[in-house]
Amino acid sequence: MEILQRAGHGVRALPTTGPGTAGSIAAQCVNDGADLILAAGGDGTINEVVNGMVNSFVPLGILPGGTANVLAMELGLGTKMESAAGVVGQCLPERISVGMIKNEMYPAGRHFLLMTGAGLDAHIVYHMSAGWKAALGKVAYWIGGFAQLGRRLPEFETHVGQRQMRASFVLASRVRNYGGDIEIARTVSLLEDRFEVIVFEGQSAFPYLRYLLGIALRRLDHTRGVHVLHATEVEMEAGSERIYVQIDGEFAGWLPSQLKIVPDSLTLLTPPGFRASVSQPITDQAQWTTSPTH
Repeated sequence: MEILQRAGHGVRALPTTGPGTAGSIAAQCVNDGADLILAAGGDGTINEVVNGMVNSFVPLGILPGGTANVLAMELGLGTKMESAAGVVGQCLPERISVGMIKNEMYPAGRHFLLMTGAGLDAHIVYHMSAGWKAALGKVAYWIGGFAQLGRRLPEFETHVGQRQMRASFVLASRVRNYGGDIEIARTVSLLEDRFEVIVFEGQSAFPYLRYLLGIALRRLDHTRGVHVLHATEVEMEAGSERIYVQIDGEFAGWLPSQLKIVPDSLTLLTPPGFRASVSQPITDQAQWTTSPTH
């Protein structure tokens, strides 16, 4: 607050009172004529704020906090709230698209800024205790992931355009960063009107060791058992077992679920040079085909 005030901003702090309250606070600020809304928190808090601001023209800025602030890393803001506050006046507004999920938990739809995961990663999110998350941060998710080795992973049907595939993990991402420190999607950006969809096959967790190697070597698109596609809509169907879903790192129900891009729906403050730093969209590949890219 002091950093922002010294820079000449007239600000007031509106703390949340618990999970699920940030969205209504943001919506009230929009209705009251706010010039700018800054979300101080992690990706889950930012997701709530986005749902209170979507389809308005009030800019959203980020003061990074939380366990692993994927959005802050994607934008190049770093992890220090004070540093991000110091550059608010230099940031530029970008009009972007967001994703939307519809399922039994959100029949009217819920918006998301970063990603949706179904299957393996959502299973880990669903079973992650708040205590472990608070105590260990990102390490808790790695522990949860390696705990899946040796267990059978339920598969489900995924439809991307004309393609139909069986998978145990599907990631539909709007950003390159995953968990704040690794890249799974590599040919997408917040400035594009599409998802990068990564489909992972396999009923066992052991192939995921190979998938992790593909991620580390930046060759996931050439890894057996993985399909990389680009799409504006994705449908995932439930099998005989319950398959969990997460959006922006938070539990978001289960399958069946439908995803789609909602164009021109949010104004996001981005640091100077962000637009220049992201790669140009891939133009030489069909939207609905598996797309090895470089």
